[in-house]
Amino acid sequence: MVFCEIAHGGRGYIWLSSERGSPLLTLDTASRYRHLFPVFDRVTYINSCSQGALAYQVRAALDEYLDGMESEGALWDLWVTKQEEVRGLIARAFGTSESKVAVTPSASAALNSLMSSFDFSRGRKKIVTTSLEFPTLGQIAHAQELRGARVVHISAETDNTLDLAKLEKAIDEDTALVAVTHVCYRNGAMTDIKSVVEIGHRHGVPVLVDAYQSGGAMPIDFDSLGADFLIGGGHKYLLTTPGLGFLLVNGNSKFIPTNTGWFAARDIFAMDIFNYDPSQDARRFEGGTPPIPTLYASAAGIKLLLDVGISEAWAHTQEVHRQLREGLTALRAQVATPEGDGNHAAMIAVKTKDEHAMVNALNKERVVVSSRDGNLRISPHFYNNHQDVDRILAAIHKHRNLLV
Repeated sequence: MVFCEIAHGGRGYIWLSSERGSPLLTLDTASRYRHLFPVFDRVTYINSCSQGALAYQVRAALDEYLDGMESEGALWDLWVTKQEEVRGLIARAFGTSESKVAVTPSASAALNSLMSSFDFSRGRKKIVTTSLEFPTLGQIAHAQELRGARVVHISAETDNTLDLAKLEKAIDEDTALVAVTHVCYRNGAMTDIKSVVEIGHRHGVPVLVDAYQSGGAMPIDFDSLGADFLIGGGHKYLLTTPGLGFLLVNGNSKFIPTNTGWFAARDIFAMDIFNYDPSQDARRFEGGTPPIPTLYASAAGIKLLLDVGISEAWAHTQEVHRQLREGLTALRAQVATPEGDGNHAAMIAVKTKDEHAMVNALNKERVVVSSRDGNLRISPHFYNNHQDVDRILAAIHKHRNLLV
């Protein structure tokens, strides 16, 4: 292990470096799969919270779709089969059965369909959520106010964690739904969803989990989690292209959406225009024609992730995350992401004076990251290695005047 001393603000500190000598980490997972992602031939890509890196297999799958259209035109039988393949892969990725998976063009489409199954004009009206949510959940929840709903946000603590006692206090006999993000897109804070589910069920209230920033990055067993609903999408850690969302449904057959489409019917080929006969399983939350090109990409991307193994990918990412945090601490950077197992997922967020200036500065160093809410977001996956960490730490050090 090599130690390198770097001056910072007139003070010395120690930064762990692996540029020379033995690497800090032996990252076998990255070495086995990194060659499948051509982006690493061009830049240091560590931005999976925005978009997962594109694998050769995913591009080839899109070519397969286009080739089929050129050679044979409409391939409806194959396209429907591809949707069922993706449904099965999502079920495997989340430890559940295919009957509990609705495949949608986006998480917003899934959530809108779900919300349409609540009658806020009668009975319970309150939606309890948090200040950590992505606009998909927050905006769609508030849109239900037009239908009689009332939305209550529980504010996160100053360290970006959620006080579950405050959440429980907000739940009462008028609460229709508890809706909570698993990992905050702005700062990487992770909430103890298992406890949230227990709290909601203790009060007889269904729980919705937004797992967009955790699905594919870490193991999630939907059946064991016990949540009533889980939404997510594919183009981050599940390695697909934009255009895939999904809703996992744990029973709750009493929820029947009014926001629907012909692929939600019990028999999609009955073509019945005189009745509403929705599927009895999670498919009832689907809509119209599925995002067929994305289904090809999704099948390839999720297959690759399952080949890696989500547990192995997560173990690898945790090591990268630890190396990042150690380096950021040495740089005296202020990390917005809570520390400790169970408090964060893959993303680590760093406070900046100007988030956009920092992202642009790092981009000029050929390091690709993103930002939200004043924070620089660094989000590794199984394809990132210790050299990526060294490069981004060096780039941040070079532009440390932009740190808080």
